[in-house]
Amino acid sequence: MRTVLRFNNRQSTQLPEEFRADDVRFSSEFAEYFIDRYSKAGDIVFDPFAGYGTTLLAAESLGRVPAGIEYDTRRAVYIHSVVRNPEHILHGDSRRIASYDLPPFDFSLTSPPYMNKTDPQDPFTAYQDPGRGYAGYLEDIQLIYAQMRPLMKAGARVVIEAANLKGSSGLTPLAWDIAAAISKVLVFEGEIVLEWDPTYGFGYDHSYALIFSK
Repeated sequence: MRTVLRFNNRQSTQLPEEFRADDVRFSSEFAEYFIDRYSKAGDIVFDPFAGYGTTLLAAESLGRVPAGIEYDTRRAVYIHSVVRNPEHILHGDSRRIASYDLPPFDFSLTSPPYMNKTDPQDPFTAYQDPGRGYAGYLEDIQLIYAQMRPLMKAGARVVIEAANLKGSSGLTPLAWDIAAAISKVLVFEGEIVLEWDPTYGFGYDHSYALIFSK
């Protein structure tokens, strides 16, 4: 597989008006590429941060079975309204994955909620509650993937889209820190540089696909 890929960063569908100011979805083109690469028809594709359902809709369009968790109530309701098979799509907290009745999965694709080092909110509560700081964020994301590991079928892969963040508060090497944290519970197979058209944001014109196995 190539180690630099370029994707269209435009959305093929428009969200309802209530969500448009917070449209941080990656493109369907991106989701479909990796779902097609790492799974086959009939496989279960899991997204622990389902957002507006981009991964899950792309999975269905390619004949896969969607599964996921979304913390925000309104987003979870929206996902249920747009997917054909919502039975494995839960409203909940991904830090409690082990407590939910989730099926084993063949592939996982997501982009986790981002955090700058100085952010006070907890990204895993849709930024609604005070957080435990950046170190606490990395501990939580490691915990999430430690709980996902037993659900990974033989040969399953996990792909995480993430970026480093550069802005007025300085540099947060978020993608690299996520890779380091999850590498303690999964095998890090490497990264693919993702170029985006139009540009990405967060101070860079690229992000990364971080690839893990059991």
